Amino acid sequence: MHNSMSDSKMKACIDSCRACEEACASSVAHCLGLGGRHASPEHVMLLLDCSRICATAGDFMVRGSEHFARVCGACAEVCEACYRDCETFGDDAMMCRCAEACRQCAKACLEMAAPAMK
Repeated sequence: MHNSMSDSKMKACIDSCRACEEACASSVAHCLGLGGRHASPEHVMLLLDCSRICATAGDFMVRGSEHFARVCGACAEVCEACYRDCETFGDDAMMCRCAEACRQCAKACLEMAAPAMK
């Protein structure tokens, strides 16, 4: 683990990444099943992108990669875009849960990315 990050903050970020990865991946099937705007290529692609970048960021942190902060910065950016998109589905409970997972992950990853942004 990166010595300037506390183990507990990194663990919390890894957990947020895993929760977001799962929320986005499970939302894809939900959205495709509903069709219409839910199944738009842009929305589904964003869910898939978010799921994959969360998996990658978590992997970089678990392995203690020296590049984790930059990957976390990218993850925060994608998660923010995804939560803003998911929020537009307002009354869909699954999209609300996905938006919240993305929001929490964006916040945690932004904190992990801070050293790379200096």
